[in-house]
Amino acid sequence: MAESPAAKKARARKLVRILEREYPDAEIALDFSSPLELLVATILAAQCTDERVNQVTKFLFKRYRTATDYARADLARLEREIHSTGFFKAKARAIIGMANDLVAKHGGQVPDTLEELIALPGVGRKTANVVLGNAYGQPAIAVDTHVFRVSQRLGLAKADDPEEVHAQLCQVVPRPKWTRITHLLTTHGRRVCQARKPLCPECPVRALCPWPGKSLG
Repeated sequence: MAESPAAKKARARKLVRILEREYPDAEIALDFSSPLELLVATILAAQCTDERVNQVTKFLFKRYRTATDYARADLARLEREIHSTGFFKAKARAIIGMANDLVAKHGGQVPDTLEELIALPGVGRKTANVVLGNAYGQPAIAVDTHVFRVSQRLGLAKADDPEEVHAQLCQVVPRPKWTRITHLLTTHGRRVCQARKPLCPECPVRALCPWPGKSLG
């Protein structure tokens, strides 16, 4: 029998409570000290580990401190500086384009609304929600690869499109927990509910997980 919307919401609340107890240290792994730094770091984090991004931004943030600094950056030099994060040509163009828009349209400041953020070059919903949730303290779910996988294994969402997964999660997770659930699902995905070999016997929410592929051993 299909789970009712009310039952799914109740189960989601239980999942949040258990995961909060299990991962009190769950938080964003990217290093930043301003909305601009987080925006740049999140762009660099596409198809790259947070650890690698933090190594790159440790030096990058000393050279580029404002949106104007990025807007005036030499493209070839920026490409070299971010080369190790992968897709460096596209990322460099996105950062410079984003910075030019910040300077031209927002006085050099990173906007704090979803609509304005996703209008920036290289900024999609996930990146925008990372900034809203972590730099501005607004409830926001960011669907990265871990959230996409774990939320579906846990039966909180079911879709091939991250945008649809996002919409479904927003329906079942209490709004005040939106940013928190991002960190919890990401941490759970890294430590236990891994892509290839999930550690199901060690899973703290195993009893609430309907995934048919979970191991029994």
